[in-house]
Amino acid sequence: MCSKDKKVEEPARDPAVSGSFYPSNSAELSTAINSYLQNATEFKHQDINAIVVPHAGYIFSAPVAATSYKTLHKEYKNIFLIGSSHHLNFNGISLYDKGDYKTPLGTVKVNKTIVKELQKNPLITYREEAHKKEHTLEVQLPFLQHIYQDGLHIVPIIVASSEIETIKSLASSLRPFFNDDNLFIISSDLSHYPSYEDATKLDMNVLNAMSKNNPSIFLNAIKKNEDSQVENLQTSACGWSSLLTLLYLTQGSDYKYEILEYKNSGDSKYGEQDKVVGYGAMRVYKESKIFTLSEKEKSELKELAKLALYEAVTHNKRAEIDPDKLSPKLKEKLGAFVTLHLEKKLKGCIGRFEPDKPLYDVVIDMAIAASRHDTRFTPLKADELHYTDIKLSILTPRVRVSSIDDIEIGRDGIYVKFGERNGTYLPHVATEMNWSKEEFFRSCCQDKAGIDPKNCKDAQIYTYEAIVF
Repeated sequence: MCSKDKKVEEPARDPAVSGSFYPSNSAELSTAINSYLQNATEFKHQDINAIVVPHAGYIFSAPVAATSYKTLHKEYKNIFLIGSSHHLNFNGISLYDKGDYKTPLGTVKVNKTIVKELQKNPLITYREEAHKKEHTLEVQLPFLQHIYQDGLHIVPIIVASSEIETIKSLASSLRPFFNDDNLFIISSDLSHYPSYEDATKLDMNVLNAMSKNNPSIFLNAIKKNEDSQVENLQTSACGWSSLLTLLYLTQGSDYKYEILEYKNSGDSKYGEQDKVVGYGAMRVYKESKIFTLSEKEKSELKELAKLALYEAVTHNKRAEIDPDKLSPKLKEKLGAFVTLHLEKKLKGCIGRFEPDKPLYDVVIDMAIAASRHDTRFTPLKADELHYTDIKLSILTPRVRVSSIDDIEIGRDGIYVKFGERNGTYLPHVATEMNWSKEEFFRSCCQDKAGIDPKNCKDAQIYTYEAIVF
């Protein structure tokens, strides 16, 4: 009688540098990582797409690595670990596809489905010698295990080539996976073996170049460092090919590279000052689209409104200004409302909702309109200017939302559109009427926009905020 074939379990990759780069005892390792993370600097939450971390022995680089890891606050489907080989050089990339990874904290699962998909690129293969002794990825795993426990799936990538076209090819294969579902971790130390002072200068050249999100600027910084003839400099970044891979993934898009921390081995009590290795922590995320105004910009707008009122009321003309002297945000196309109060009583309120003119123009136009064309009131007189208060409401860019559940009462104004019909309510309307989200939307849709009730469920909904001052 024949027995069924049993699935052969592939052996996991055993740790190569536990006991040397980091503790081999699981309890000691957990305690160390917890301490590194607790002592790391806090940064404002961002939805992070990638981090840059060093990979030296923990006593030297772990405090810097922990700074990057501490900024992670969301779950990811997969974590792509990318490092450059310290042991092998060939024109290609090696992905580990023979099992999972092990550390003293347990086993880390490798997403073999993604690995096989990436290996459709003929430059991406598996070379055992690229992974067997390599530490660049391994030293990152205990941090990730501490943060994500069992919910961790990795894609371990070793870049073994210095050919630019090969690096571009890797980035091209990775691009479909570079999204908000996945995290990319780039493992790289910075300069090797210059003096403490030289390292600080050279390493900041590289980190600042990275922050420009431009591969050419980064490569030029590396070359400039190499051409500087700094004594004992062996490399500006041992993982430069991995860093370059990330830059090819993000170039041309509005990703921000934020430098979180820089140190070198000379900052460790175990390090010397004459020959050091540099360590940098960075995070990469999409720039926030939230529109804000500084106090200076608010003051500029108020002065424009005052000037517009004065010229309109006393000289019957539109104020003339030089746009080149204004702050850049005042030139963005945004809507705005101008409200006038004469001796604390409403004297005029007119606004422009559509963001089709520069903000400074809208404020001037609406100040004039509020003072002269609000049919509820008589036009403002010259002798009333001194007693008139101006309030501006600047409307932030509209953002389409999927349902009324995304509306926050008191914060959001809404714009509703169906076919040719549309209408808007400013944020304060809902709070003044004590409306729920449903009432706020229904009134805007039916009463303000005049949309047939049966079509309201299919209307487009946009939210915006009003910066009032």
